[in-house]
Amino acid sequence: MFFYLSQFLSFLAMPLTIVLILILSGTIFIKRKWGKKLLWAGVGLLLFFTNPFLSNLALLAWEPDFKSFEEIENHEIGIVLTGVTNLSKTAYDRTFFNKGADRITHALQLYRMGKIKKILITGGTGLNPVNPQSEAEILQRFLLMTGVPESDILIEDQSKNTAQNAQFTRDFLEKNGISTSQEFVLITSAFHMTRAKGCFDKVGLNTVTFPVDYYSHDVKYDIPALIFPDADSISYWHKLVKEWIGILIYNLVGYM
Repeated sequence: MFFYLSQFLSFLAMPLTIVLILILSGTIFIKRKWGKKLLWAGVGLLLFFTNPFLSNLALLAWEPDFKSFEEIENHEIGIVLTGVTNLSKTAYDRTFFNKGADRITHALQLYRMGKIKKILITGGTGLNPVNPQSEAEILQRFLLMTGVPESDILIEDQSKNTAQNAQFTRDFLEKNGISTSQEFVLITSAFHMTRAKGCFDKVGLNTVTFPVDYYSHDVKYDIPALIFPDADSISYWHKLVKEWIGILIYNLVGYM
């Protein structure tokens, strides 16, 4: 029930949903003065949300700065949150990565540099699985193909959201006799780090953050960035708004 409620609230608050409601309402009531105002408001918001310069500024303000590999001290375990593969496409001899592949590739780099000795992957099949494999299992297979020993890969493959990532990770550590008092390296997308860190703090796991998978980029002052509408920009706003709503709801229900 909680999931569907949060999804519905997210849908209503999405920039594209708001724009469509305003434009459709304005079109239906175009003969009325306030109908025209709704229509122009919808068009104005559409231009705002599709502006790449503005969406990038929002991302830059939200995403924490990245950390150099050198500044990360050596730790026993790095915790990788999933959500980086295409679980709607089933394959057993390869991994189909989505945008967030940095989560596992940068974890691998930390491992190769000796910054972490083991990689703990947390994530199950999602809420509406098509692929019978858990994402943790898929990423474990990827790491094995890169030469990481199986003994250095730990997987928690039951969690379905960030709150469960944290709680089930703690349960996994306790079940396997691994100290929960040590400091872990928490690896997830930059836009998602605030919520992830909050959830792991809530369950009592001490973490140092290593944000990856950035959607923002260095500021560009050129004509395309300043003026040309970009379809990707509205998807970035969707991602930000969804994350903000997620943080709000997680705080309300006590997950953070």
